[in-house]
Amino acid sequence: MKRFGLISMMAALGLSVAACGTVDTASRNAPLEQIPTEMAAPAPSFQLVGMDVDVPLTLKVSEANSYYPGGDIVWRGDTYGNRYEQVGAIFENAVQLGAGDLQGAMPVVVEIELQRFHALTEKTRYSVGGIHSIEFVMTIRDPQTGAIIRGPREIKADLEGYGGSKAIQAEARGLTQKYRITQHLARVVRDEMTLATGWTAPKGGVTARIVPLSPVQPI
Repeated sequence: MKRFGLISMMAALGLSVAACGTVDTASRNAPLEQIPTEMAAPAPSFQLVGMDVDVPLTLKVSEANSYYPGGDIVWRGDTYGNRYEQVGAIFENAVQLGAGDLQGAMPVVVEIELQRFHALTEKTRYSVGGIHSIEFVMTIRDPQTGAIIRGPREIKADLEGYGGSKAIQAEARGLTQKYRITQHLARVVRDEMTLATGWTAPKGGVTARIVPLSPVQPI
């Protein structure tokens, strides 16, 4: 198992909590029995103080230049090298971009465990295009006790992969696979940490492995 870890303990804990109630105008004059009896869960108020990105070495890497190669990790957005480290760095940047500026009331550590990272091969990218198929498990923990606050949550974060002339034009504008995927994952992570998504926290928790945060690398 390969792990990439980050943590940045902030000097002061943000004390403001963003919370507001919304009113469903369609139900104002509805009969009593039609009005929901349960209040919507409030959005969480988190502050990111660390992360732990896990890209297991049990995942199979494929370098085959075919339309749909087998394997769990297919990545061509960096020069040939350690794909585990490259994909791990993408997630590290994405978490930092998506949640690094949150100033909620509760400090948390985000854990990511990759299950699938299937981007486009050269053959697919410069012809028909396809889907960047990305799956991972996200868990939010208390940084002091390691107790689980939310999760584990399986997330499927697919993204359209440009092909042919569209891919070439996107590259010319700086919209590389790496840029688009990083920005997409940053939005997914931010949504998971700021929206009331219906997470279910299991009982108990295991101590989290926390290591220092490093600055976000240029995309």
